[in-house]
Amino acid sequence: MMPKWMGTGSSAKDAATAGDEELRMIPRWSMVLALVLFAGMQYIFHVVMPHHKHELLPLRLMMGYAWGSLVASYALLLGYVSRDVKRRGMSAGLWMLVCVLLPGGIGAVVYFLLRQPILSRCPNCSTTVAASYHYCPQCQFQMAPVCGECHRGVKLTDVFCTCCGHDLAQDGAPARLRVYSD
Repeated sequence: MMPKWMGTGSSAKDAATAGDEELRMIPRWSMVLALVLFAGMQYIFHVVMPHHKHELLPLRLMMGYAWGSLVASYALLLGYVSRDVKRRGMSAGLWMLVCVLLPGGIGAVVYFLLRQPILSRCPNCSTTVAASYHYCPQCQFQMAPVCGECHRGVKLTDVFCTCCGHDLAQDGAPARLRVYSD
C-alpha cells in the first residue's frame, strides 16, 4: 500500500473513495438508531400529537420529516464520532459524553475542532506516529520528503524548497522519495 504523500495526485475517483471510506465508519448500531429515531418522530407528529385540524396536515408532515431528519442525523454523527475517536487514539467515553451532553450539536463541533491527527505506522519499525511526522522518532526512518537544508516538508514535485529556496536535486534523498525526479 502506498502512503498518501507518494500518491500520483488527487483525482475525482480518489475523492469519491475517500468519502466512501468515511461513510463506512458509521457503525450499524448508529444506522439502526437513526432509523428508529426517524420513525419515532413520525409517530409523534402523526399519531401522538392531536390532529383535529386537517388544514395543518402539511405543516405536521414538514415538521415530522424535519425533526426526524435532525435526530437521525445526530445519531449518525454520534456513531461516526464513536469510531473516529478510536481511530485517532483518543478517549471514546469522554468524547461521546461531550457530544451527547452539550446541546445542539456543540459537542460534535468541539470534537471536530479539537480532534488529534490520524495516527500511522512507521514502515521500518511499526511505531505509531502522527501522519505529519517526516521522520520516525524511534528509528529515524524518513517517512516524507524534506528539504536537505532547512528540513521542512516539501512536495514530491517540488524542484526547489518553498521555504529556503534550496535546490532539492542536490539532496541525497532515498530512492523511494525521488519518484518524480529525472
